[in-house]
Amino acid sequence: MTSKVCLVPRSQVAIRRFTAALVAAVFAVCLLPRSGAGQSPAPSEPAVDSLHAMIEDEWTFRLAEDPLYATLVGEHQFDKILPSVSEADWLRRLQKWREFLGRLEDIDRSALELEDRISYDILETQLKDRIADVGFGAHRIPITSDDGFHIRFAWLPKRMPFTSVLDYENYIDRLKAWPRYVSQHIELMREGLRSGMVLPRPPLEGYEVTIASHVVDRAEESLFWEPFEQMPASFSQAERGRLQAAGRTAIAGSIVPGYAAFLAFMTSEYIPGARQSVGASELPKGEAYYDHLVRHFTTLDVTPAEVHQLGLAEVDRIRREMEEVIQEVGFEGDFAAFLKFLRTDPQFYPTSGEEYLERAAWIAKQMDGRLPKLFGTLPRLPYGIAPVPDHLAPKYTAGRYIEPPSGGGEAGWYWVNTFKLESRPLYALEALTFHEAVPGHHLQIALAQELDYLPPFRRTLVITAYEEGWGLYAEWLGQEAGFYQDPFSRFGRLTYEMWRACRLVVDTGLHAMGWSRRQAIDYLAERTALSIHEVTTEIDRYIAWPGQALGYKMGELTIRRLRAEAERALGERFDVRAFHDTILLRGEVPLAVMEELVRDYIDRTMSGD
Repeated sequence: MTSKVCLVPRSQVAIRRFTAALVAAVFAVCLLPRSGAGQSPAPSEPAVDSLHAMIEDEWTFRLAEDPLYATLVGEHQFDKILPSVSEADWLRRLQKWREFLGRLEDIDRSALELEDRISYDILETQLKDRIADVGFGAHRIPITSDDGFHIRFAWLPKRMPFTSVLDYENYIDRLKAWPRYVSQHIELMREGLRSGMVLPRPPLEGYEVTIASHVVDRAEESLFWEPFEQMPASFSQAERGRLQAAGRTAIAGSIVPGYAAFLAFMTSEYIPGARQSVGASELPKGEAYYDHLVRHFTTLDVTPAEVHQLGLAEVDRIRREMEEVIQEVGFEGDFAAFLKFLRTDPQFYPTSGEEYLERAAWIAKQMDGRLPKLFGTLPRLPYGIAPVPDHLAPKYTAGRYIEPPSGGGEAGWYWVNTFKLESRPLYALEALTFHEAVPGHHLQIALAQELDYLPPFRRTLVITAYEEGWGLYAEWLGQEAGFYQDPFSRFGRLTYEMWRACRLVVDTGLHAMGWSRRQAIDYLAERTALSIHEVTTEIDRYIAWPGQALGYKMGELTIRRLRAEAERALGERFDVRAFHDTILLRGEVPLAVMEELVRDYIDRTMSGD
């Protein structure tokens, strides 16, 4: 899983015959050609010019409306301000998005070449989804069980440049604006309480730690003080003293009071007022809202029921492979007994956070050495490995990739959670590392940032089904690279794949079929070797972030199906490096566009182009 700052609310085993039929039917719906699809007409200059002008105007608007996003993507003209997120601001944005959509729909899509058609389709989907989000009131829920505006703001010391006096002054101005930003979010969440657009209560248990960690007695204890610890040597002593004094004042007078106000609101109003139901279907217009989220996160025209059935079939298929591993190791006992053995035997768990991080680093560096055999194009940007910060770790997932700001001189980061080491099995560490670092999120996202021939909005795009589908495919790709030699590690990979298959069942079960939280926890716990702590935090994430968990398996199934199709069609001419370049070198795209690109790659290879 990856994390990005964004204002707009929002991841070679044969499939059983039933599953294959369902997948084929699902993708057939999405692949019905639109006007001009599958053709490369001579481009119409008025259409091309209109599209490029509209893309530039929308990008300019996007940056101005979300200065934090602008900083992340390397645009620093707004570095001193924070977004304005009042209800009136969202209504103003809604009107502007409708205007952009109208301009886009006036453009003759059939007059565009492939690359511009891709941009057209992505931007059209983005605009429609944003309009729908505001219509459903999604902006009134700006937090999840392990994320939120206040968590992402705490990344600011790692996201902003700190090379000049102006950079520090911009940073201080943003710290001083924090109370206003908090107050606007509180008002949005109060409106959510009044309108019923509110999170369930169970995922919020223990959530206070993500806020209280920033209510400190001394500025130097705050993580926001970090940039003042190592200031550029070129700064004069007077400049250092002035900026540090201003930083202390901003942290003590704005950061601490802002987090304290949000903590008081959460403990006295929001958590007590949160709903007891867990399904998105219980929200206002809940059934339609969840249908929208399923389409958004999968990029496919599928129903919750179709996704649920596909998940059940994948669970059955993966379970059979897991049973084969159990037989291989000669374990005497049933499946439940084997899971208990994996969860409780000390041999499978690190004895210290340092050991866990060192093992992750060793795995990652081994994979680094094998990447040239699998990829024709590799990113220039490196990545580092670090523990999940203490203020996040208790409610955080096992690991996550934190992408760097574009052009900011920073590496990407693979975060590994060292909290509760008894819940961090070593047998799953290979799969986790391949997903979050290489060949997963770091490789894919770092490459996307370097695709200068794409418009900026596509280089910074987040499409869950693509991004998380690639991450899950990267876990599977570890086999081809020669990993998972130990049977317990192979079981770890399968338990991670089972985890994502269970998500198709659990997410739709919770949000469309009336499942309880306990029912979801039991379903995941009985079918994977995930620790009970991780099972619980994961289920709470699905409850608080409906639909997002569906993108992983739907995307991975697509990539593997397209690869198998290319291998069958090309035979000895199939080159895995060329296939991966086809997937990666257009940036993140909807799954139907990915299908079109792979088919084009097959046709060109067969014709010798």
